[in-house]
Amino acid sequence: MALGFPLFRSALMFALSSRQRRRVLWAALISDAVFPLAITGATAVVPDVTARLPGAGALGPWIVLAYNGLFAAALLLAGATADRTARTRVFAVGNIVVAATGVLSALAPDLLSLVVLRVVAGVGAAMCAAGGSSMILAVYPPQERRRVYGYAGAVLGSSLALGPVVAQALMAIGGWPLVFVAPGAVAALAALATLGLPGLRSPEVPDEFDLAGAVLFGVTIAAAVTALGLGLGAGVPWWGPGGLVLVAAAGATWLVRVERRAPDPAIPVDLLRIPAYRAYAVSTGAFMGMLVVGLTVLPQLGSARSMGPGESAVMLSLLTVPSTVFPLLAARLARRWARPLVTTALSACTVTAVVLQVTDHPAALLVAAGVLGLCLGLTEGVPDGQALRYVPSHRGGAGAALFSTARMSLETLTLATATGVMAALGPSSGLAVAGAVCLTAAVIVRQAVPSRDT
Repeated sequence: MALGFPLFRSALMFALSSRQRRRVLWAALISDAVFPLAITGATAVVPDVTARLPGAGALGPWIVLAYNGLFAAALLLAGATADRTARTRVFAVGNIVVAATGVLSALAPDLLSLVVLRVVAGVGAAMCAAGGSSMILAVYPPQERRRVYGYAGAVLGSSLALGPVVAQALMAIGGWPLVFVAPGAVAALAALATLGLPGLRSPEVPDEFDLAGAVLFGVTIAAAVTALGLGLGAGVPWWGPGGLVLVAAAGATWLVRVERRAPDPAIPVDLLRIPAYRAYAVSTGAFMGMLVVGLTVLPQLGSARSMGPGESAVMLSLLTVPSTVFPLLAARLARRWARPLVTTALSACTVTAVVLQVTDHPAALLVAAGVLGLCLGLTEGVPDGQALRYVPSHRGGAGAALFSTARMSLETLTLATATGVMAALGPSSGLAVAGAVCLTAAVIVRQAVPSRDT
């Protein structure tokens, strides 16, 4: 733990047996496996669902946007609620909500009903994510969090890499309804894994709660993320995302006024004052932005279009599979070399993006995909584990939620900017945008994080 933040060393920890701590970890990891499949699967079935269910075709993109927007919006409120109530119960209820909405989504009679269910599913997913992080930070001390988030990185990386393949397989087996039922079934297993675990309720909970700040933060983030998501879609009237941008701006302005007056602000501003916490949040968003842009751009580059199915599969595997293999190794490396590992990987992503501005030879694409995949795999979970060492256990939900919100916002902003630049300058320019974000993140981490961040 870096010096200068003694408050976080004396935070409350719950003393559980080794078996109970493992059950907490397993429940959180099972739930983590749901998120990428819930997003990639829903994205894959949008055309089929839009064609088969009655309703306005314009509702199709909202199957994904509603989930993403409410997930981002509810994270902070869910995290603060978990910290103030029984953490395990918030996590279990969130997984039950995801399971129930998964089954009901498969039975949705029309597009509007499905979108409403996805809104509820997004709130449930936020409860899962925030509740899971709050549980883990309440039972694992800071020195063990690198290892724990190494496991989480392996699960998330594997789910992200296999998500599109699993979604296609589920569609082939049972059609689009199965793509919603399967993640729900996994969420139900996560809820069952909490049976018999203590609630992990803090003995001392502040009487006051900044509900207005948490709600305003959620509205602002939901409007911003949804506006960026709408901006990615073709044929969307300008006033749609434009209006949401105005809502986000108004919400942010009002939020600042509310938080200044709140005796116990919902947003953990003290964490935002920690340079390393901010820097690692930016780095995670930069890595995820590079991943989503890479998945979008690499298949569109000139020579990639002439590749056969086998070569294309190899290229995308080089980009995604390392995230399933290397996170545990990354956690071990981070014990001594966290900052150089993150800054080197960010710099390598930037160099790779620059190289692809001047060549799209098939061999160059394969090497680039391999380099990007290696950088992503060797840093999966590392910034999370490093940043969350600064979060006191009794505020784990809010601290993890704020970190995830920052990551998601930067990832979405990177993709939106890259998409706009690509429309004007071509596919490779999208990687240039992601590379610039990675370079900026590398500079921030190098300046903000102590040289021995252990």
